[in-house]
Amino acid sequence: MADLWLQFVLTIDATIRVATPLMLCAMAGLFSERSGIIDISLEGKMLLAAFAAASVAALTGSPWLALAGGILISLLFSLVHGFACITHKGNQVISGLAINILASGLTVTIGIAIFAQGGQTPFLSSDQRFSSITLPFAQAAGSIPIIGTIYKEILSGHNLLVWLAFVAVGLTSLIVFRTSFGLRLRAVGEKPEAVDSAGISVVAMRYQAVMIAGILCGIAGAYLSVAHGAGFVREMTAGKGYIALAAMIFGNWRPLPAMMACLMFGFLDALAARLQGVSLPMIGEVPTDLILVLPYVLTVVLLAGFIGKSTPPLAIGTPYIKER
Repeated sequence: MADLWLQFVLTIDATIRVATPLMLCAMAGLFSERSGIIDISLEGKMLLAAFAAASVAALTGSPWLALAGGILISLLFSLVHGFACITHKGNQVISGLAINILASGLTVTIGIAIFAQGGQTPFLSSDQRFSSITLPFAQAAGSIPIIGTIYKEILSGHNLLVWLAFVAVGLTSLIVFRTSFGLRLRAVGEKPEAVDSAGISVVAMRYQAVMIAGILCGIAGAYLSVAHGAGFVREMTAGKGYIALAAMIFGNWRPLPAMMACLMFGFLDALAARLQGVSLPMIGEVPTDLILVLPYVLTVVLLAGFIGKSTPPLAIGTPYIKER
């Protein structure tokens, strides 16, 4: 029984680690889409940020500069997306997909040119990454049943960016639903003409939204390569941007439900990793390929079952053309 409890606690611990980039990306998509801009490019921006962060860490040895580099490159491509969709009224889905495709090829090409390791970056040492933070008395608390195990295994041992993801969820909820900026942001996504008639720039609000999304995607990408991982590998985001987008839709464009959806995806992913090679009663050994595909199958099922029940912002995907 004790072993079963420990395995459950360790799975929850892994869930938090896996869900961290999903939560950051879901909050990024929420800011962008609440302003009326569809952001399919979460995946590409996170991938670019992961590569930039790992490259900066390998070249400078500083995880903080790596984080800044990831945020900067993600912010740059957010502005590109905004320039195409806001300034030039381009198709938002096509712009996002173009960034994703560009990110996939660009990271490998530049990686080969700089490091000559097949598109990967060198392995990062502990000094080049964000280290885990052990909370006070965590080791001593481990001997206390239940509560001590939770404190030691779930609350302690995470790096700074994990805690930052939860802070981002709280701040997103506060900003979007409790501030005048959030009120204007939601109004731009619902009735941009009303916001414009009140003397507020729709263009400026939407640019601010996509820039915030870029910052959050940059943190998510840096987490993958210089916190959770130890370097960049090809396609290391592995569809996490799309899963975050699905979690945001499942959460009906609201921060806390979106976070819970991200944790659900993270739990399934963590559970899948622990079920590999395990023989279950009356079933036998579950095929590894089936386990690995479960999070993505769940994404499709949730989108198919809940996308019609979600209520997106009324003006999402519609370029605003100011009446003269």
